[in-house]
Amino acid sequence: MSYWERCLHAILFEAIALAMLIPATSWIMGENHSLMSVVMISVSLTAMAWNVVFNYVFDRLVPGERINRKLPLRILHSISFEAGLLLVSVPLVAWLMKCSLWQAFLLDAGTALFFLVYALAFNWLYDSLRARRRQQLA
Repeated sequence: MSYWERCLHAILFEAIALAMLIPATSWIMGENHSLMSVVMISVSLTAMAWNVVFNYVFDRLVPGERINRKLPLRILHSISFEAGLLLVSVPLVAWLMKCSLWQAFLLDAGTALFFLVYALAFNWLYDSLRARRRQQLA
């Protein structure tokens, strides 16, 4: 994937996730949309930067066509990505929400569980559509 395609991938991934997460976390946490928007957008921007870096490194370590990646490798990819993101996002969430690291971890862990499933589905669908588009252009 080119640099620009990686950026497009990250933007699509985060925009769709934010559209689902902001209302859901506002409702679950009983917080107003403004605070949860700031928190989720901040984490999203952090995740976008991490996404580009992480996937660049992952693709170098696991060469070959992305469409050929099997479920176990896709699960490893998702878990590795989320674990790395948690290291940065928990302190950020604690600071923004003025809560303890433990409370921020619980919120972030719940969000990470959502993203484990979402990332798996999004990336598989993205790779499938990308492969289909490349075949059409060939």
